[in-house]
Amino acid sequence: MTLVMASDVPSVRNPLDIIEQIVTANEWPFDRQADDELNVGVEGSWTRYHLWFAWREEHEALQFSCAFDLKVPKEKVTAVHTLMALMNEKLWLGHFDLWAHEGLLMFRHALVFSGGAEATSAQLEDVVEAGLRESERFYPAIQFALWGGKGPNEAIAAAMLETEGEA
Repeated sequence: MTLVMASDVPSVRNPLDIIEQIVTANEWPFDRQADDELNVGVEGSWTRYHLWFAWREEHEALQFSCAFDLKVPKEKVTAVHTLMALMNEKLWLGHFDLWAHEGLLMFRHALVFSGGAEATSAQLEDVVEAGLRESERFYPAIQFALWGGKGPNEAIAAAMLETEGEA
C-alpha cells in the first residue's frame, strides 16, 4: 500500500515559536540552539524541572517532556516502573516514563498537527501546565518510593492524601 501525500498542504507553523513566547512570558531560562528543539528550566515547589520540546516537521508532531531533576538508582527501577503504572492510571493527558539507562524520570506527551493544523498558544500552555502540574502532584510519591522506604502502592496512597485547611 502506498500512501499519497498532498503536496499542496501548507507546512505547519513551528509550534516552538509559540513555546518560546510562553517561556519568555514566564521568565523561565531557556536555550534554543536550533529551529527544532527548545530546552527550558523551571523551578517547581519540590525540585527543578527540565522541559524539552522537539518539533519534527516531517511528522508534524511536537514532543514534550518534563524531566525531574533526579536520578533513579538501578535497584529502584522495578519499583518505579510499578509506581509509574499507578501514576499513569490517574492521568488524562500524557504519561510518565523512565529512561532506565540514564535513570531519568519524566512526564511525556506528543501533539500531532497533521493536515496543516496549527498549534495554538492555549493548546501548548495546557500541555506545559499539565506536565508541570502532574509532575508536582506525583513528586512526593516518587520521593516516598525512592528514599522514604515505601512500596509503590504505599507511596502513591501517601502522596494522594488530600489535606484540608492550613497548618
